[in-house]
Amino acid sequence: ETYGKPTAVQEEAWPRIARGEHILALAPTGSGKTLTAFLAAIDRLVRGIYPPRALSVLYVSPLKALNEDIRRNLLEPIAALRARFEVRGLPFPELRADTRSGDTPPGGKAAFS
Repeated sequence: ETYGKPTAVQEEAWPRIARGEHILALAPTGSGKTLTAFLAAIDRLVRGIYPPRALSVLYVSPLKALNEDIRRNLLEPIAALRARFEVRGLPFPELRADTRSGDTPPGGKAAFS
């Protein structure tokens, strides 16, 4: 409802991701690649397939400058899903989207363990 019809990259990638295939999604900026990559992981976290309070998904970005954009692009759908679950009285797991780079201070790096 929020994003409308899936984009071409989403339509092509989601069934493959659901089957457990490894994919490389190449598409222009703004085509929904972040949601393409993370929707299956968010689904598995919400359904309790991944263990709570554990690092379950690791995404490696080749460009440090994209880290914060990717984090922000994840927080919005997570917040929207949380709100929908809460309205229906359903439990929603605590999900975090954090970034780490070579510039992350030691205390921040320790938080990932």
